[in-house]
Amino acid sequence: MFKARDVMTGAAICARPEMSIYDAVRLLAGRNITGMPVVDEDLNLIGVLSEKDVLKMLYTEDSIGHTVSDYMNTDPVSLPHDASLVDVCDCLIENNFRRVFITEDGVLAGVTSRSDVIRAILRLKHQELRD
Repeated sequence: MFKARDVMTGAAICARPEMSIYDAVRLLAGRNITGMPVVDEDLNLIGVLSEKDVLKMLYTEDSIGHTVSDYMNTDPVSLPHDASLVDVCDCLIENNFRRVFITEDGVLAGVTSRSDVIRAILRLKHQELRD
């Protein structure tokens, strides 16, 4: 049975809480990603910065000098690396986001998205993508 570690991308683009919000926004926009984990110096998952969080920045009169910690969600949803594919699917269905972070002992191990899970399901059902 597939586990979260089997469908995750191991190298996630991360932000640090003290990072300039504009540097983080440039990362999101430049990499065309909808959200990224926020980690501390030991790679412990401490938050998430999503496009939705960034939209809040538009309502701030002066966001110059603000950091990721001013806008990030401090209650990120994550699953352990040994969670089942069913658990990953349930998490993505029940929550209104496109990705879920995967941890191992609290440390960020990777990220998996809806499309990663869909590709895994196709492989499981022997219905690989065709051109």
